Amino acid sequence: MPTTVRSVAALQGAYYLATGLWPIVSRRSFEAVTGRKRDYWLVQMVGLLAASVAAGLLHGIRGGREPSPDMQTAALAAAFSFGAVDVVHALRGRISPIYLADALVEAELVRRWRLAAARERVSR
Repeated sequence: MPTTVRSVAALQGAYYLATGLWPIVSRRSFEAVTGRKRDYWLVQMVGLLAASVAAGLLHGIRGGREPSPDMQTAALAAAFSFGAVDVVHALRGRISPIYLADALVEAELVRRWRLAAARERVSR
């Protein structure tokens, strides 16, 4: 599949929607994978923020449109931020090492955003 800004937005939107709503829909399964959480309200907040980014991305590409440059920047920043927090806190032992798997997904999203942006610049 070619890496276009639209395809990366769709991929990140789907991933963030699924992972963002997961702790809202099923606390039991979420904690079974990621470990018990003390401040579950914070998990819910982060999940809803991820789902909000997903909503913006998916709304921005509806009808075959390309995501705006502002939305592309926000999506890239979100992927970098989630990935950085995953790595730092998993390596410090504050969160489960399973979050390193999410960090790999986030790194791949960053890579794809950069590749799509480079391809877009070349095609202009």
